[in-house]
Amino acid sequence: MSTSPAAPSTVRPRRVVTDRRGGRSRTPYDSFNLGDHVGDDPADVAANRSRVARELSVPEDRLVWMSQVHGTGVATVDRPQDGPVADTDALVTATPGLVLCVLVADCVPVLLADHETGVVAAVHAGREGVRQGVLPAALSAMARLGARARHVTALLGPAVCGRCYEVPVRMQADVARVAPSAAVRTRSGTPGLDLRAGVEEILRRAGIPEVVQDLRCTVEDPQLFSHRRDGVTGRQAGLVWIG
Repeated sequence: MSTSPAAPSTVRPRRVVTDRRGGRSRTPYDSFNLGDHVGDDPADVAANRSRVARELSVPEDRLVWMSQVHGTGVATVDRPQDGPVADTDALVTATPGLVLCVLVADCVPVLLADHETGVVAAVHAGREGVRQGVLPAALSAMARLGARARHVTALLGPAVCGRCYEVPVRMQADVARVAPSAAVRTRSGTPGLDLRAGVEEILRRAGIPEVVQDLRCTVEDPQLFSHRRDGVTGRQAGLVWIG
């Protein structure tokens, strides 16, 4: 589990990242898989999600999930949802107690919080989302609810590192046009992407003063789910809310 450092504030942002330990799912989803779209037993996923709610001491219907599509869709929510928010890659709210959830297995879970207004966002920042602008879209949605960049802090959760994320030269260039710092070399010297570096660059360019990175690599750490490493696998979650 990763948490952001406390910030002096008038509200209390909470941020958590899960890993694959302590759940009910069986191989290859063992064991704390929270993704309901990867082929796991729905009853096991439901049990794992119920445990999240218990551990956070929130009603289960306060967890808000997304059906993520590697795009730039942003949904602003102000109440519990009947199911996952469809076709979106960022959730934003100003409602205390709503827990925004992003699912990942190599992409960057970005957890944003304005410690003055209590506006929070959970963003799924994969290669395509970064390239297409999901982060500016999420920040714009936060601003419409009153957030100010100078009051926002960010936690970037575990993701595939640049040493492990080999891509074709053209794909690297497409992302580097948006975030030049994302372009790196892999451990074998081939073109790679460091998405967390790119996300941090975009956020700091937008005026976010504090960006904390959880530097664990999903490919290298067996306690984390990784689609690139394993193919069929589960998903960990990043969660953000105002407690």
